Amino acid sequence: MRSKHRWRAAHRVPVTISAVLAVCVTPAVGPASPASPGASAATTTVAAPTPAGDAAVQAGRVMENLGRGVVAVRSSNTQVLVSWRLLGLDPEGIGFNVYRSTGGGAFVKLNSSVLTGGTNYQDSTADLARSNSYRVAPVVGGQEQAPSGAFTLTASHTVEPVVRLPLRSGGPVKFVWVGDLDGDGEYDYVVDRQTSPQKLEAYSSDGDFLWEVDMGPNSQNQDNIEPGSSAIDLGHWDGVTVYDFDSDGRAEVALKIADGVRFGDGTTWTHDNDARQFMAVLDGRTGALRNWSAVPTTYLGDGPMAARLGVAYLNGTTPSLVAYMKNRRDDGAFNLMMGAWKFDGDSLDRQWTWERGNQDAPDGHNTRAIDVDGDGTDEVAEIGFVLNGNGSLRYSMGPKGVIHGDRFHLADMDPSRPGLEGYGVQQDNPSGLLEYYYDAANGSVIWKHNGGPADVGRGMAGDVDPRFPGMEVWSFSGLYNAPTNRLTEPNASLRPWPQLGLWWDGDLTMELLNDGKIEKWDPARPTSSGSLPRLVSTWNYGAVTAAQGGPTFVGDILGDWREEAVYTNASHNELIIFSTNQPTNTRLYTLAHNPAYRNAMTFKGYMQSHHVDYFLGAGMATPPRPNITYAGGGAATVGASARPAGTRR
Repeated sequence: MRSKHRWRAAHRVPVTISAVLAVCVTPAVGPASPASPGASAATTTVAAPTPAGDAAVQAGRVMENLGRGVVAVRSSNTQVLVSWRLLGLDPEGIGFNVYRSTGGGAFVKLNSSVLTGGTNYQDSTADLARSNSYRVAPVVGGQEQAPSGAFTLTASHTVEPVVRLPLRSGGPVKFVWVGDLDGDGEYDYVVDRQTSPQKLEAYSSDGDFLWEVDMGPNSQNQDNIEPGSSAIDLGHWDGVTVYDFDSDGRAEVALKIADGVRFGDGTTWTHDNDARQFMAVLDGRTGALRNWSAVPTTYLGDGPMAARLGVAYLNGTTPSLVAYMKNRRDDGAFNLMMGAWKFDGDSLDRQWTWERGNQDAPDGHNTRAIDVDGDGTDEVAEIGFVLNGNGSLRYSMGPKGVIHGDRFHLADMDPSRPGLEGYGVQQDNPSGLLEYYYDAANGSVIWKHNGGPADVGRGMAGDVDPRFPGMEVWSFSGLYNAPTNRLTEPNASLRPWPQLGLWWDGDLTMELLNDGKIEKWDPARPTSSGSLPRLVSTWNYGAVTAAQGGPTFVGDILGDWREEAVYTNASHNELIIFSTNQPTNTRLYTLAHNPAYRNAMTFKGYMQSHHVDYFLGAGMATPPRPNITYAGGGAATVGASARPAGTRR
């Protein structure tokens, strides 16, 4: 390890641990008593008592107070598709009016009657040689409410399903996170830079640069198995997530830090031991440190821990930061620790840690946080085990023959069956197990497929065949209807590539996102992976793929319930956000107000599709209203959507 007396740029302001403690009003809860690295049993350490009543299901989890997310794209030479959010707490029967301002003039209503179908509108009358700004006004009980912020489409804008945001010049981008950093109700962006040392940058929803964090010299070791103590976004590790952890209406940035990390306000974190790590919460507006908590030193003897971070509502009402952390022992085996922290706007307190020890609890390359048993509180799931909200082991599928694997999904795959189901794939399972389908609440296996040990590197779940009820699941053994364990196409080779799903074209079945292609598997005319009908080729719009041939982000961040895919250009100085150019009559509240889906947006790992906690597919029922309230004291009021929005290119 390097000496503590080393690299410091002259303009940096060193911040020692003691200095940080002086700044932070309430120090974070300290680490649990260290155990030996060879601890032989799984343990859960509760770092602070749970407040009375937190274990009970409470009325509504606090989620983002979002605006309408109005977006407009040129869908043809003569048309513009305008799209906006239906919010989770919008009243039943809410309608909308769409307004356009041309060349900076007065806003004029475009629709002749109130719109009560899909939250999108095809404008065929615009003078596209001039700039056009669009906004929407909700209508409740026949009364028009305050209008939304406006989205401006520039004059003579290119015909493309794209929103472009400028970035500063910099290195390649692997991941993008979204959160409302400034409290205006629209998503802002946090971007990594795969440089040495690594960087984090924040941008407003309009592309204005906000701040930079330098991850320091301990991010220069970018080995994807044993990375440096402050390295981020390597392999299936991320070490960063973005969310409104204290529910004040503005998102924070959570990240794993170590010696040498320089924050957005120019202060630098220092510590004598380069292997010591800390969870930190930064102000989303400035990148300055809000508070920190030490990562337990249980496995410190084996070096720093790589981490995956995300969000779970462990008490059912307010968010926690959850972390999956591993390092490698000299014998090649891995130590696994999982933990949860709570940020209340002042202190960052560790709630619990769980250590696997030698228990048979198989992990993978993704983490999901979702309410698997329907009690209103979230569990934290890995490919072969699930932790309860208090950090205790709910179940492990290891004793049932499940081992490590790359990908798994949790969703309502069978709407005729109560609860959620899971689907996972295996990596060289000696028993020959390839893929399995199970009850997400208790881990009982419903069906499985064997065929000989194989590294099944991909697995997908989504409704792609409306002829069969529920979702399909597939890896490389054929496309199976999950509820019936039946091949939807007898020729197993005529199945799509199991990469990512995406809702794009407006019907209820899922489209696919594979290596820069938005595709549609057609059950009436099935084709193999390499020849699916293509809706969009992202490279035609200057986009380059990032990790594993994918985007930097997928999620519902603009417009109606369809999803966006975020890429950069080859110069890495522009975000290219693909947003649908196809209208739909389907009305669903924004997926970002669905608890399971919004949790999933906070996790990276090997990037996977997000799922809502209801069945979304052909023949679906109307989903129930989400049991949420809005952050920052926001109530279920329509007028809260009147927020400004700037010009996008």
